Amino acid sequence: MGPIRRASPCLHTVWGGTVAGPPWCREVWKSQNIRRFSRHSWPKPPISSGSAAMREDDNRFRPKPGRVRSSGGKAGQAKSFLSKVRKVTRQQQAATGRSRSVKGIDPGRPAHGKSVVASGRGVQRGRGAAFVRARNLSNGWSHRQPGNRRVIVKSRSVRGAGKSGKAAAHLRYIQRDGTSRDGERGQLYSATDDRADGDAFLDRGNDDRHQFRFIVSPEDAADLAYLTGYTRELMGRLETDLGTKLDWVAVNHHNTGHPHVHVIVNGRDELGEDLVINGDYLANGIRERASELATLELGPVTEIEQRRKLMAEIDQDWLTRIDRAMIAEAEDRFIDLRHEPGDLRGQSDRTMRLRRLGKLGDMGLATEHTPGVWELSERLEPTLREMGERGDIIRTMQKALRADGAERDPMNFQIHDAAPATPVLGRVIDKHLSDELGENLTLVVDGIDGRTHHVSGIDPARVEDARIGSVIEIGPSDRTGRPSDHAIAGMAEDGIYRSSRHLEHARFEGRVPNGDYEGFVDAHVRRLEALRRAGIAERIDRDQWRIPEDFEARAAAHDAGSNARVNIRVLSTFDLERQIGSDGATWLDRRLVGVGVSDLSSSGFGNQVHEAMARRREALIDHGDAVRQSDGHVAYRRNLIATLQEREVARVGEEVAAKKALPFRAAADGETVSGTFTGAVQLSSGKFAIVEKSHEFTLVPWRPVIDRQLGHEVSGIVRGGSVSWQLGRQKGLEI
Repeated sequence: MGPIRRASPCLHTVWGGTVAGPPWCREVWKSQNIRRFSRHSWPKPPISSGSAAMREDDNRFRPKPGRVRSSGGKAGQAKSFLSKVRKVTRQQQAATGRSRSVKGIDPGRPAHGKSVVASGRGVQRGRGAAFVRARNLSNGWSHRQPGNRRVIVKSRSVRGAGKSGKAAAHLRYIQRDGTSRDGERGQLYSATDDRADGDAFLDRGNDDRHQFRFIVSPEDAADLAYLTGYTRELMGRLETDLGTKLDWVAVNHHNTGHPHVHVIVNGRDELGEDLVINGDYLANGIRERASELATLELGPVTEIEQRRKLMAEIDQDWLTRIDRAMIAEAEDRFIDLRHEPGDLRGQSDRTMRLRRLGKLGDMGLATEHTPGVWELSERLEPTLREMGERGDIIRTMQKALRADGAERDPMNFQIHDAAPATPVLGRVIDKHLSDELGENLTLVVDGIDGRTHHVSGIDPARVEDARIGSVIEIGPSDRTGRPSDHAIAGMAEDGIYRSSRHLEHARFEGRVPNGDYEGFVDAHVRRLEALRRAGIAERIDRDQWRIPEDFEARAAAHDAGSNARVNIRVLSTFDLERQIGSDGATWLDRRLVGVGVSDLSSSGFGNQVHEAMARRREALIDHGDAVRQSDGHVAYRRNLIATLQEREVARVGEEVAAKKALPFRAAADGETVSGTFTGAVQLSSGKFAIVEKSHEFTLVPWRPVIDRQLGHEVSGIVRGGSVSWQLGRQKGLEI
């Protein structure tokens, strides 16, 4: 075998000038135009001088010593200092599990067919880093390789979830009704218990710095024999990778088209230290293990199965795997799919992509310039993502309506990305998390305007009392200044507001309704206390407050920031049927004596409200609270709302008294009530607080500010169907 000038990429021999080796090797040799030599004996020394000796010398091979695998032109040259630095940097990056992102390629996404293991996201240290380094030194993430089962994994860490109550709220959500396979309440389980104790789990993680939440959704979850066993084995592998036992609970959800698992992990390891997980392991490591298990149980995805799944995506209106592949391969948004006779294997993929491009062309998201050459729109990815999200929302709204026994035309669906421009009034037909890993809620409201509204990003505290069937009003955020802020700024002198001066001024003008001057000033003081907590106002003493020159502007900006999403009022926690037969003051009663039916649609919930008002009117007539006159009009009792409220409060008070073994006493208007705030009851007339003394208790209108005083002494003055609460009296504070 003759010598070869360059290092060979494979083992081969050269016989008679022909390379004997694999086809790809022969192609490499042809492309590199490497000189080949026949198998021969070493040349003999020349036997004569002259031209024959020179010709023999020309054919002689003279090796040029140099570095191994270096090219002939650079043989023997020393590497520059910059080259050495780059080499050391690459070695360090490989050792720490980091890699440079390819220019123009999103970190963590495959570039030119190779997986970029380290994305640079999240914590680069922590548990799981060794697993990431091992993948970095091997062939990358295996879940991206053909044949592996697809699994979608979403992860999130929440700081202080235990103390803030977010952990308990999330646990309640994932166990809600209708999530199990048979439509019942979701069952919490752990590594060892089929019925885990959620309260004990929350107690163990109450002081943790953070909490981890995962959603694991195998593409073929419906084919898995036992989803609970799959989850337990997955968490066992995670514990092996992280090198610690995990305190976790999970719930299986079957309420969507794809069964999935919600997993919650407390934020401490088995040593009691903060659990810190490598960011790349969270991004890809969990998905890697989940994909391995699914592939192990169901077997690799065959070419026929993979093609069937891809063919089902051709006509979809969302971002598909075909779209992602074309976006990654396109150069300047152009993709060339012209026929290549030698590429028989890629012909089926080409046909599938051309069919998808035809669909995208009809949608205006792709253009064919010449046969087989397409240009992808720069709006392709965001448009398809938005359409996919909208499609999910429409399916969710239709499902909620079907569960309620109602049918609505999707043309009447209205999806609000922000606070509605005009108030939306209707009944709640669905209430769920906007993001299943977060806390903000989404409401689906069947409006009196005949439309079905979808409003997301709602603070759970704002709709805590709203249930399915409750009547609520959702409006735009209040960005205008409050009259109380204008009054406070007008009464201030040299930046100092005095409540005593404001009281004297109010009495002098005499314009306060019902002459409640103290309550009028107390309301302004409560407003200042709220702004003090926001850092806008400063309390000097019981009578004096320091306010800035731009007080009104800053107060308005504070309100706009706190109510940036939506402004919500729960008008009634009772559905229409319960309101019709109630003995209290209902939302229907307020409409009967107020706006009437002028804003009700003739279809949908508007028509239902119209019928319910007619039935409620007849019920009031039967109870003697209204009279039908000779001309057909109905006259209602004077002070109907107050009368109905007093009636219901008296009835409920007696019922609570029987349970508490304490006598009930109704509070009169203008009376000062004091005692221990022990709880609240929800009536058709509204929400009422229970204030107990040693020998009796009373029911008074509830306000959100009192919730923080549960179990403590409170005091307030009942005025006109409301209460002016005076909290922290021993410190001279009023809220």
